Amino acid sequence: MSDFHSSSNGISRRAVLKMAATAGVAVISSPRLVFAQGDQPVKLGVDNPLTGTYSITGRNELHGMELAVEEINAKGGILGRPAKLIVEDSTSGDAGVAVQKARKLIERDKVDFLVGNVNSGLTIAMSAVAYEKGVFMMDPGGHADPITGKNCHWNVYQVDPSTTLLVNAIAPSLVQRFGKKFYFLVPDYAFGHGLLSAYKENLKKLGATNLGADLIPLGTTEYSSYLIKAQAANPDVIVILQNGEDQTNVLKQAVQFGLDKRFHIAGANVELETLEALPPSSRIGNWVIEWYWNQPDVPHVKEFVDAIKKKTGRVPTARTWFGHTAIHACALAANTAKSLEPIKMARALNGFTLPPEVALQPHPATFRADQHLLIGTLWAGHAQAEGSAPDDLFKVDVVIDSKTIAPTVEETECKMTWPS
Repeated sequence: MSDFHSSSNGISRRAVLKMAATAGVAVISSPRLVFAQGDQPVKLGVDNPLTGTYSITGRNELHGMELAVEEINAKGGILGRPAKLIVEDSTSGDAGVAVQKARKLIERDKVDFLVGNVNSGLTIAMSAVAYEKGVFMMDPGGHADPITGKNCHWNVYQVDPSTTLLVNAIAPSLVQRFGKKFYFLVPDYAFGHGLLSAYKENLKKLGATNLGADLIPLGTTEYSSYLIKAQAANPDVIVILQNGEDQTNVLKQAVQFGLDKRFHIAGANVELETLEALPPSSRIGNWVIEWYWNQPDVPHVKEFVDAIKKKTGRVPTARTWFGHTAIHACALAANTAKSLEPIKMARALNGFTLPPEVALQPHPATFRADQHLLIGTLWAGHAQAEGSAPDDLFKVDVVIDSKTIAPTVEETECKMTWPS
C-alpha cells in the first residue's frame, strides 16, 4: 500500500507518522492525536541489567516496559505528556555501577521516575540513592525482603513478590509431600540470603531439618562440587535457589548427575526464561512462578499475551509482566495524584489496587499501605517438559491469594516515615 492513499484529508496515517517522526514530534497510537511539539516527555529512568547473568530477564522486563509506554502514550500519556524510557545497563551484579547509573539518571537526565532492578542487592543500593534524592522509585524485579521491609522507604514501591512470599507459597507443601530433610544451594547475595532465611523460618515451624547450605557466587558455571556435597547429605529435597543463567546451569548439571532420580528437586521461584533454555529432560522440580501467561479465564491476559508475541515472537514471562506493571504503576501514580511531585505520587499509590488490565491475575493486586509491596497472586506447581503450547512449560497446581500467606507489616520490620 502506498504511503499516500485516499483519506478524508488526502493523507494517510502512515504518512503522518513518518512526517511527525522526521520532525521530532512524539506520536501516540491514536489515529488523529499527537502530542504538542513543545511537550516535554515524562522520563522514566531504567537502571536494569542488559549484560551478564540476568541479561535475559532484564531484556524481558524491558520488553514489558516498552509495551507499557506504547499503551500509556496511546491513552494520552502521563499528565498529558509523552512517556519516555531512558535505559542504562546496571550490569547483573555490580552495585557500584548500578549506583553510578542511578545518579546519572537522576542528576544529569533529570528523570521523573527511577526503575530497577532484577538483582535484589542492586535494588537495595539504588533505593538508598532514590531515598537520598527524594525520587520516586519502582522496583520491578528485585525480591529481597528489606526493599519493602526493614529498609523500606516512602518513595520506593515493589512489584515483584518478596523472598518471604515466594517461600511461604511452596515450603509447606514440600515438607508435606516429600519429607523433612532439606539441603540448599544458595546464590551468595541479598536474594539468596532472603530465600534461605525464609526457608529456615518455615522449616522451624514445620518441624523439618536444614542439613546444610552452600553460598555460591553469582555467575558460577560449574556446580559439581556443590552437587556432590548435596548428594552426600542425603536430603529428601535439594533446594535450588539460583536464578537467571545460574538456575539454568545448575539444573542441567543436577540432571547430568542423576540427582533428580534420587532426590526431589525444588526451589523458590522459577523463571520461564530458565525453562525455555533447558532441554526437556532438565525441566524438573517444584517451584513458584510469579506470573504465568496461560490464564484463559482471566480478563485482559490474552490481549497482553498477543501484544507481547507480536512484539517479540514469544509469550510474556513473569519478567515481562514485572516491567509492564512497573511502568503502568508509575503512570497511575502520577495521573492519580495529578502531579509529578514524588510525595504526592507516593501517597496516591499507597494502598492502591491495580486495575484489572494492569494486574492481569485472578486476585486483586494491591500495593500494601505503608509497606508498598504488591500483594496479589502466586502460582505454585511444577516444571513440565512440554505442555499445551511450546511455551507452556509450567503446570500450575495451586493458585494462591498472596494476602493469605503474607507476613504482617509489623513482621516485615517496615517502619515507614513520610516527609512532613
